[in-house]
Amino acid sequence: MFSTALPRYAFRDTTDISPDFLKALGVRFLMLDLDNTVAAYSERRLAEDVSSWAANIRDCGVGLFLITNSMKKPRVDTFAEALDIGFLKGARKPSPKSLLQTMESVGFLPGESALVGDQIFTDTIAANRAGIISIIVHPRRLMNPILALRYAVETPFRAACKNKMWDIT
Repeated sequence: MFSTALPRYAFRDTTDISPDFLKALGVRFLMLDLDNTVAAYSERRLAEDVSSWAANIRDCGVGLFLITNSMKKPRVDTFAEALDIGFLKGARKPSPKSLLQTMESVGFLPGESALVGDQIFTDTIAANRAGIISIIVHPRRLMNPILALRYAVETPFRAACKNKMWDIT
């Protein structure tokens, strides 16, 4: 279980992930968690920095896809439309099934895919179980005390990540 929960890479924010970084890893398809990865729970509109980042990633030939456990149809639809990407809600992460089905449906293999998320026990485990690159980011905004506790429990797994990309110059 411990190794399954270790992210392969860690970034401060989703927008810190560059096209060059993805290209060096051979990533052609990047799945994104929604809540606290692309947008804080309290946000109702896509932030300009995320919009610019997504456009840059797509312009460099990397496919993007929103994959979330959320079932909030209007919220998921709003962000997917703003990003101009496909989406799947109710993904049931940490099960890898939805990630594998999504890759198959859009024609990408695990070796060329990655998942960016803010939670170890859903996003990282799902990515690792699916055999794709797991990228963990800090939550965009922490307001919920229950989630704050969950993030605290995840601290040892985040700390054990060997590839913390904010240490690299």
